[in-house]
Amino acid sequence: MASGRVAVVGAGLAGLSAMLELKRGGWEVDVFERGRLIGGKATSFHLDGQEIDNGQHVHLGCCTAWLSFAAEVGMADALWTQPRFGALVLQRGQAPVRLRAGRGRAPLHLLGALMTYGRLPLADRLRLLRALAAARGRPLAPAPGSDGLSFGAWLTRRGQGASIRRAFWEPFLVPALNAPLDAVDVEAGLFVLRTAFLADAGACRIGFGRVPLARIAEAAASRADRVLLRTPVTGLDWDPLDGLRGIRTDRDGTLPYDGVVLAVPPRAAQRLLGDPARHGVHGLDRFRHEPIVDVHLWYESAPVDLDFAAIIESPIQWVFQKSPGYFCCSMSAARDLVGRSSEELVRLGHHELTAALPALRGSRLVRTGVTRDPEATFVPATGLRRPGAATSVPNLVLAGAWTDTGWPATMESAVRSGRAAARALQARAASSRVRPSTQPEVPLVV
Repeated sequence: MASGRVAVVGAGLAGLSAMLELKRGGWEVDVFERGRLIGGKATSFHLDGQEIDNGQHVHLGCCTAWLSFAAEVGMADALWTQPRFGALVLQRGQAPVRLRAGRGRAPLHLLGALMTYGRLPLADRLRLLRALAAARGRPLAPAPGSDGLSFGAWLTRRGQGASIRRAFWEPFLVPALNAPLDAVDVEAGLFVLRTAFLADAGACRIGFGRVPLARIAEAAASRADRVLLRTPVTGLDWDPLDGLRGIRTDRDGTLPYDGVVLAVPPRAAQRLLGDPARHGVHGLDRFRHEPIVDVHLWYESAPVDLDFAAIIESPIQWVFQKSPGYFCCSMSAARDLVGRSSEELVRLGHHELTAALPALRGSRLVRTGVTRDPEATFVPATGLRRPGAATSVPNLVLAGAWTDTGWPATMESAVRSGRAAARALQARAASSRVRPSTQPEVPLVV
């Protein structure tokens, strides 16, 4: 017997994860999505007959929630993860260098790779190792009278000069945080280091989808009782005595629900809540976002054999060979690039890629595309306080990669947030009786 009926607002990974968790608990769950695609920021669409993701979404071996999400919906084989960490590092006019983890335990598994890292002189390699060793301990205390220490300031205090930043910190940490290193809180940077590089030898293994990400999201969405696309939720339905009773949409009017999960970005959550502070939610107006730009290039022939590579001293941090001849060039923290025309970005991507991979210079471009998200992820800035899943309204919870999961804005954070929201809602329902509601007549999928 169902525990009650819940409306999940938003069909991204956070909303879908909340739905799956609630379904396991016996709830009836409807998912409302204002757009036409399932998956939110981790979806796919067609471009000139090719289905591509709306950005290059990468996971690491430590992303256990995301990996289990895919497994739960029968899509474990859709994700590929390298058996051991390794990354090709490219630079214009230089021979490629490969970083590869050893077989020892963390953090010693990276010692050999970093000690022989040819992009840095020996003195800088030693400085880098000392900084990594320091990252395992407690972070430096904030300066008196300040909101906190930025990760960039922490690097400076640890002797990490411009050459070390270019060769290591920027290609590996900027994409993970999608923000300039001087703009993020020290704890955010240290979390990435400790979780991905220093805690477990398998944590930093890189992986990505073998299939368009929309397939994984759609497999999850099929577990919902109803999925309503192109159905924006315009408000919440309140009663002076009963509190939150459901949601409102332009198409179906007021719909009664026993609980609501708002799995939407901060700005949309603020709009739906009206007065967030009244519901115990604070700081939604403090979130700042950074864009991500991806340039997709298809070459007639590609005498290059790589899965992915970092490019240093380039606006492209990483390039992924998704299939023979198809390269996705990913640019994080791309505030200076997101406003450029698609033609400019294609020229930039082609120029940077062929400069780093000279073997491509004789290949003809046969198709191009650009995907951009002006507000791809929030910036984990110093002093930012991320709200948790619970609100002061017993049957209303928040989900999203921006909520307080402890992780930066990633697919992993989105999945964790959805599960946390569902568990918070269920815990509150368990302590009180769930009020049954009348089931509205709505279609299965629109």
